[in-house]
Amino acid sequence: MAKYFIKRVLWLIPTILCVSILIFSLMHFVPGDPATQLLGVNATEAEIEAKRAELGLDKPFAVQLGRFLYSIFIRFDFGSSYISKAPIGPNLLERLGRTSILGTIGSVIGMSLGLVLGVSAAVHANHWQDRICILISLVGVSMPSFWLALMLMLLFVVKIRLFPSSAVMGWTGWILPCLSVGLSSMALFARQVRSSMLEVIRADYVTTAEAKGIPKRDVIYKHALPNAMVPILSVFGLHFASVFAGSIVIETIFGIPGIGLYLVTGINTRDYPVVQSCVIVVAFIVCSVLILVDLIYALIDPRIKARYASGKRRR
Repeated sequence: MAKYFIKRVLWLIPTILCVSILIFSLMHFVPGDPATQLLGVNATEAEIEAKRAELGLDKPFAVQLGRFLYSIFIRFDFGSSYISKAPIGPNLLERLGRTSILGTIGSVIGMSLGLVLGVSAAVHANHWQDRICILISLVGVSMPSFWLALMLMLLFVVKIRLFPSSAVMGWTGWILPCLSVGLSSMALFARQVRSSMLEVIRADYVTTAEAKGIPKRDVIYKHALPNAMVPILSVFGLHFASVFAGSIVIETIFGIPGIGLYLVTGINTRDYPVVQSCVIVVAFIVCSVLILVDLIYALIDPRIKARYASGKRRR
């Protein structure tokens, strides 16, 4: 198992390196000049060249890329913003906490509701409970998350005035953003839980447990559900990672100063260090979450344990 863990973790290094090279190259060759953007159209050619030299944009591409990679991977320094001149690292760390709150609470809400709906649908397959769960899942899958967020804000902020419009205005401001993420992901989890549970419920060991007189509740939650969690964990990991990568819309609607909003602001102002840093951090988080899911998957899946154990015996 140690070999499996190490192999998965080592894959993180080339992945983040490739992402860093790719995002730097895209920012370098994208049309437009950050120096002109910063100084304005009325700046003289001499002023623009001086600003380019100050930002290090007058160097060849290879030199700029080498400095960028050295700064990120050796010095662990994300540099400073072109606009605010503030260090990016502390700002990113602060915003990462807000995005983590949104992603964690929203994913837990979606997973919890999805488990309830999925298990109910599987246990009552082809009955009215199953049809209701399927209908809710179809509506949830078809409903864009930004539309749901806007409707929640229109109802609970504008009409009823029950919650504040932004999460920075108090803890109650986190309720609507987390609900937007959770309700959007609930349908995805419900469909996966239903599918996995239907496969497990038909297994022989579940039939044997029922024949022994074990209460149906124990059969479902102690025997069937743990075995159905293997593919569900994969979906949870992918969704949790996608929340960090796709939190731009929710953070923009509810005014949450997280990584997503920081990235959008950097793109709009051509603040290349901010954009590059946000993409690298998001890529690192996504890869880390997927690796963690792989490790948990290996711990609960006896087939992976057996494969690596047998390989060790052959050596």
